[in-house]
Amino acid sequence: MDRKISRALISVFHKDGLEPLVQQLFKLGVEILSTGGTQRAIEAMGLPVTSVESVTGAAEMLGGRVKTLHPLVFGGILSRRGHASDDVDVLEHGIGPVDLVVVDLYPFEETLAGGGSHEEIVEKIDIGGIALIRAAAKNFNDVVVIPSQRSYGDLLEQIQDNATTDLAFRKRMAGEAFGVSSHYDAAIGTWMRSSGDSELHVNHRIGRELRYGENPHQPGQFFGDLDAIFDQRAGKALSYNNLLDVDSAVSLMAEFRNEEPTFAVLKHNNACGIATRSTIAQAFDDALAGDPVSAFGGVLIANRPIDLKTAEAIHKLFYEVLIAPDFDADAQALLTQKSKRVLLVQKSWPTPEGDRIVRSALGGYLVQAPDHKTEQTSEFELRTEQQASAEQLVDLGFALKLVKHTRSNTVVLAKGGQLLASGTGQTSRVDALNQAIDKAGRMGFDLRGAVMASDAFFPFPDCVEIAHTAGIDAVIQPGGSVKDGLSIDFCNAHGVSMYFTGIRHFKH
Repeated sequence: MDRKISRALISVFHKDGLEPLVQQLFKLGVEILSTGGTQRAIEAMGLPVTSVESVTGAAEMLGGRVKTLHPLVFGGILSRRGHASDDVDVLEHGIGPVDLVVVDLYPFEETLAGGGSHEEIVEKIDIGGIALIRAAAKNFNDVVVIPSQRSYGDLLEQIQDNATTDLAFRKRMAGEAFGVSSHYDAAIGTWMRSSGDSELHVNHRIGRELRYGENPHQPGQFFGDLDAIFDQRAGKALSYNNLLDVDSAVSLMAEFRNEEPTFAVLKHNNACGIATRSTIAQAFDDALAGDPVSAFGGVLIANRPIDLKTAEAIHKLFYEVLIAPDFDADAQALLTQKSKRVLLVQKSWPTPEGDRIVRSALGGYLVQAPDHKTEQTSEFELRTEQQASAEQLVDLGFALKLVKHTRSNTVVLAKGGQLLASGTGQTSRVDALNQAIDKAGRMGFDLRGAVMASDAFFPFPDCVEIAHTAGIDAVIQPGGSVKDGLSIDFCNAHGVSMYFTGIRHFKH
């Protein structure tokens, strides 16, 4: 069912991109109502516009808080065309129908993100705009609503030839309008509620379609703002699995954001290589040495810009994604020779929305605070007679950062600012340790002088016994087992230093 637009109400905060739409409406003979800054903007275009005040007989008041909230406005939007009792009310009260409502809401989220004062944030809570959007969306059978700046083009495409809209378009825009309203209200509610309130809003409206989910038979989407975090310099669109690995990579490298040059290689959400060195080129070489086989098809991340020397080494490797603070021009030119490689310039360090992690479970959601705890060496509690050397203490801190970002059960082995091996996602800690020791040996590493970190306590002394036999003589773990004494006794008897942190770092 087509409806002709004869009268439009336009009230927008952002005026960018408005003129082509207003020009087209004028060309099609549509009367335009407006108020405040939008009215002045249209007048500045040299186009006729009718003030809302002249229709309602009521002046704008309360510093602009009340502009369009009037029965003659909302009656024109909500009146059902051809509905007998509505037609009577329209005639009795002299209500002129409104066929199109164009709104762009006050920028509440932008004001909040920009550090606005409490008063500024409150004044950016749109009332009239939300009411206009909801009223027009409810009456989509007769009225078309354009609820945000991003939809101007949709209307322009619809009215290229004449000022009519079809029912399918009006219903689609109504759905968009309620999405805008829901998102807007949720953002305000999240800001106003205290942290103790147990109400969950996953507040992302715009999803991007992914090629598929974890597997080709699973559809996938991403909801969020990747453009706020990365500039993509090259490569194909990121996949579902890419995004999971990129998230793990960024979370891990956040631990090293202020450290010396550090490079990490990740596969299936776990680091298979990471090293901290004096140059980013050397850091890449030593990270790759951790497991050059697993690095194939991996996600790479650096905490320094990529120079040509590093790029020449990376260029020999097949990888999916490379993330860095920047790329030197010659390095980028080399790396983009293979068109499918994804190059991401990281612009910010993301934090979970509302400082919480959400995942689906059992038809509902599990919500928790992120693991922000990073133990400093000054917090390590020595529980043995033997102390670690200064170099080993640094390595214990290095390994502990890796443990925090590796799937449980996990044990991490490190030496000299380099990951030697890790046991990941094992059902027992002994299995995780044996996996790590075996892998370190296959990669050609000597474990003498290496350190071991565990994400949770050792329930029995078997792990320290196995580690000592492999050449490891410095250990860090949370502690807390009723049998901690057995592990401590073994370490004291064999000259192994062991530190407790009191903090568990499970990651599932």
